[in-house]
Amino acid sequence: MAFLKVRLTLHQRLSIFVDWIATQSNREDEIRKQVSNVRDAIIAKAAEDDLVVRSTPNSGSFATRTGLRRHLRGLSEVEGQDVDVPFVISPKTKEDERLEALLPRFEKYARLAYPDTDRDPSKSSVKLKFASNLHYDLVPLLATKDPERQILVRSDGERRETSLQKHADFIKSRTEKSNAVAGRVKFNELVRLFKWWRCFRESQEGTALTSVPSFLVNLLCAHALDARGVRETYGDTVADWFGFLAHAVRKRDPIYFTDYVAAPAVATAAVWAVYDPVNTDNNVVSNWSGIMCDELAGWLEEGRDAMLDAITALQDDREGDGIESLVQVFGTPIRHHSEPTP
Repeated sequence: MAFLKVRLTLHQRLSIFVDWIATQSNREDEIRKQVSNVRDAIIAKAAEDDLVVRSTPNSGSFATRTGLRRHLRGLSEVEGQDVDVPFVISPKTKEDERLEALLPRFEKYARLAYPDTDRDPSKSSVKLKFASNLHYDLVPLLATKDPERQILVRSDGERRETSLQKHADFIKSRTEKSNAVAGRVKFNELVRLFKWWRCFRESQEGTALTSVPSFLVNLLCAHALDARGVRETYGDTVADWFGFLAHAVRKRDPIYFTDYVAAPAVATAAVWAVYDPVNTDNNVVSNWSGIMCDELAGWLEEGRDAMLDAITALQDDREGDGIESLVQVFGTPIRHHSEPTP
């Protein structure tokens, strides 16, 4: 007996796809347990070295449920979620405050605690790569008098005040806002779609814009939510956000938030300004050129046009054309991972 294939709406396809690109929910308990073990092991080694760890707050995409699955294939290379494990320390000497001194110490703690685990020091963290394909970034920060504010020390010596807790709450509050709207469309899942789109665009040849930070994607999505809200469907929301953000980037509209701080004085020598919501001294695109801004605007415009084409095609029962338009936005995986698993 033959079964007719049910034609899926664009919203149904994107709902299935956003579930697929998310990190595996059945591994969340494993991750939490391993994070706890990593924290305890590194804190113990730091104590043996007379380094005081004040706190290890939850942060990053695991805390905000905006992480991506690891996927390395074709033109849709997505490295996936690395779990941030920050260590807020109280330095006893000036040497303890220097990142170039802290990172080797944390690499030593990781080596002593996990001698059989690969380690990859970077400019700001030490990555632990477990055989389970789970990666943990050990990030040292300096404590302040406020337990909800930390000092992030950069590789160039710059010291930047931040708040891991407030950054996480910034994302969570917007997910809660979208949860109050009837329907499936959720802010954290939109962030996942935009992060995936970003990774797909970065992986294409000939692009001058090779690194769009996840933090910037978070802020752009928050700006779109605050200004436009969410629609009833993923397709309509993504197309609307692409268009809104394309216009904002083309016009170099300054982007800022008043959740925790007053509106900044937006006059700046930088080409464009997107302000950290907990520290307006931090313009996260301060080093961007006009060419980089224009390329991002072009990506957003092309995404908007492709999404509108997909909406029209699937409404007209041109399923093949609709899927090809979606591939232009999210890469080849959406062709294979936007239908129910048999």
